[in-house]
Amino acid sequence: MASTREISIRRDGLTLRGRIDCPHALPAPAVILFHGFAGDIGDRPGEIYQRITEMLVEAGQVVVRFDFNGHGKSDGDFTQMDPFNELEDAFGVLDYVRTLDFVTTISILGHSQGGVIGGMLAGYCPDFIHKLCLLAPAATLKTDAQTGRCMAAHYNPAHIPDSVNVDGFHVVGGKYFRIARSLPIYEITAQFPGPLLDVHGIHDRIVDVSASKRYAKELKHCRLVLLEDLDHGLCGADQSRMLEEILTFFREKDAGEE
Repeated sequence: MASTREISIRRDGLTLRGRIDCPHALPAPAVILFHGFAGDIGDRPGEIYQRITEMLVEAGQVVVRFDFNGHGKSDGDFTQMDPFNELEDAFGVLDYVRTLDFVTTISILGHSQGGVIGGMLAGYCPDFIHKLCLLAPAATLKTDAQTGRCMAAHYNPAHIPDSVNVDGFHVVGGKYFRIARSLPIYEITAQFPGPLLDVHGIHDRIVDVSASKRYAKELKHCRLVLLEDLDHGLCGADQSRMLEEILTFFREKDAGEE
């Protein structure tokens, strides 16, 4: 890669930490990568976010990654994380990227819960976002919250507890589920009129493919790519096909562009 530097972004008293990877030629378009639930920027060699970053930088894109509050190296308590404050994180990072004088346009790539947040950010800020790419977007978090499910955990949705241990390792605050069950995911994302690519594994066991099918139904400009062998962690025999789709999407020029 041409250059890499660590970044710190202040948001409402918290510090969000991440990194920027830049190509040799600047200015250049930028892609903000939003990681999934309980994840991080994924900058270890061979990890899928690192592979995506290296691929996009080689193609001439600036890639901005950061840890959501309570994740990775960022400030915050994971149990206090919820969709609203992740949206606040996303706004803070977008504001930061908008100040970079070497960035021409800003696009979003979001995976899983990061896809939900990234899509909503694009809907709230369509005038700032050029393209939107969703990878297995976890819009089922809303219906799961309505039925009292989250990963391996079950709870009474009529009496949401103060906290839920969702997988034996991660404890999520009850506020998360109270927000999630009425989150206007599709309605807000549908306000983004620009190019949208959605890639999802047909047999995803974590987030049902019906979530992406609904994105394609609600957003007429959405290009949906369904892959036979791609799990929720973006691994499988079709991973290379997913990478090709992402690369082609961000390389494509819009009508009227030279």
